[in-house]
Amino acid sequence: MFPRAKYSLLLISIILTVIAPFSLGQTPPSAKRLPVGPSAPQSTHYPILLLAFGNEPNWSLRIGQKGPERLDRPGYPPIPLEAAEVTHETAAGSWIYHAKDSATGAAVAVHLTREACTDATNDTLTAAKPPDSGYTFRVSVDHAQIGTLKGCARIAAELFPKINNQPEDEEEDAAKKKPPVPVSTVTKFQSPVAVAYLNSSQQLVFKRGSVARIIPGKPGNDLSISHDGKKLLFTRDEGPGAVRSINLYDFDSSGVKELLRGNVRNPVWSPDDSRMAFLNYQDAKWQLWTFLSSDATRATVLSTESFDSIQGWSDAHTLLATTANLTELAWIGEDGKPSQAISLSDICAPGFRLSGNMTIRLHPSNPDLVVVSALFTHPPQGVPAGEKEGEAKGLFFYEFRSKRRVPLPAPNLAASNPEWSRDGFLVFFTGSDASHRRSTYRIFWDGIGLQKYVSGTGLVIGQ
Repeated sequence: MFPRAKYSLLLISIILTVIAPFSLGQTPPSAKRLPVGPSAPQSTHYPILLLAFGNEPNWSLRIGQKGPERLDRPGYPPIPLEAAEVTHETAAGSWIYHAKDSATGAAVAVHLTREACTDATNDTLTAAKPPDSGYTFRVSVDHAQIGTLKGCARIAAELFPKINNQPEDEEEDAAKKKPPVPVSTVTKFQSPVAVAYLNSSQQLVFKRGSVARIIPGKPGNDLSISHDGKKLLFTRDEGPGAVRSINLYDFDSSGVKELLRGNVRNPVWSPDDSRMAFLNYQDAKWQLWTFLSSDATRATVLSTESFDSIQGWSDAHTLLATTANLTELAWIGEDGKPSQAISLSDICAPGFRLSGNMTIRLHPSNPDLVVVSALFTHPPQGVPAGEKEGEAKGLFFYEFRSKRRVPLPAPNLAASNPEWSRDGFLVFFTGSDASHRRSTYRIFWDGIGLQKYVSGTGLVIGQ
C-alpha cells in the first residue's frame, strides 16, 4: 500500500504546482488581452412613431421607424413618402429626416428638434387628445414643390404597432411571401345620389337613388345635373347641319322641355342652380353665354371671345373654360373678362399633351386641385391605345399653386371624362380596355380601389 500512497501524493503535488498561479490571480503565460472595441454606434433616428402637425395651411406628417411615411393636407390626396437617410445634427436633440415624394420624386427634408412647441392645434390623425402642455418637438418640413411647412410633433405611442417577439417560423415565412395588400386611406366616403350616363345602347339614363329612368327620344350629349340632383341638362342633334337643342329633364315630373335651339353646346349649371352657361356659335367662334334657369328666352352673351369648352364653375360668379385652340384655362368673371389664366401646356407637360375632348374638373371643396384627362406623351405599358393609333388617354391631378402633377393610374385602361364625387374622395371616369369596351369606373383619390361602376359612359354626378 505504501508505494500507491506515495504515488498519489506525488500526483497531487504536481497538480497544485500547475494551478496555483491561476488561483492567485496571475495571468497564464499563453493568454492574451483582447483589444478594446469601439463604442456601440448611436442611432441618429428617434426610434418611435411620431406625428407632426401644422396650421395655416393645415398639414400632418407621420414619421415611423424608417423615417417619414406620409404627408397629409386637407383637400388633397395623401403624399406617400420614401424614407432615406437620417442625419443627427450637431445640436443636441436635433435630427434631419430625408425622404422623397413617391409620386413626383421631389426631395423632402424634415427638421425635428426636441423642444417645447405650442404652434399646432389640429392634432386630428388620431382619437387621442393632444397634450395639454404642448408638444415635445418642433418640426419644419421642406418639400421641393409645396414649400416649407412649420409645426409641432408628439410621440404617438398609442399607434405604435404591437410586436410579437416569438412568431411561429411557418407563419413568419408565409407572411413574408405574401405581397402587401394596398389599402385606401379613405375610411368614410359618400356614393353619388344622382347620376346620368349613356348606357351600352346609347340611351340616356338618369338615376336618382335606386330609381333609374331612360329618357325617351334621341340620344343626349353634354350632360349636366343640377346640384340638388333633380334636373338634367343635355343637348340633342336636331339637324340639318349643326343645329342642336338644349333640353331640361325634370326627374319628379318625368318631363322633357326644350330650352334653346341653334348652334349651341356644353350647357352647365351654376353652383346654386340659378343660372346656366353654354357655348353659342356666333360670328364664327364659340362664345360664352348664360341665362337664368327660370327663363331661357333671355339668354345673353357673357364673353365674345373664342372658347373650346366650359369646364365648370369655380364659384357662383366665375366660369372655368378652356380657350380656343387649347391655349389656356381661364377663370371668366361676371364682366366676361378673365381674372386668371394658366397655360394648358404648363398643366399637361411633360407627361401629357393637349388634345380635343380634354377634361378638367375642379375638386368640390378645393379650388387649387383639379383632375385632368389628356393624352399621354408616352403611354405606360398596358394602357390601351385609343381609336386613333398611338393615342391613349390617362388621368392626373394638378395643383395650381405648387404646379405638382401626379398621375392617377388605372391599370390596363385608357381613361377619360373624369368626375369628382361630391365629397371629393372618389373619381369616376370612362375606361376603355384593350378591346375598346367602354364602361364607367371609380377609384379613390389615393389611387386605390379601382372597380367598375356601371356599364355606361360619360357619367356625370349631381348630388
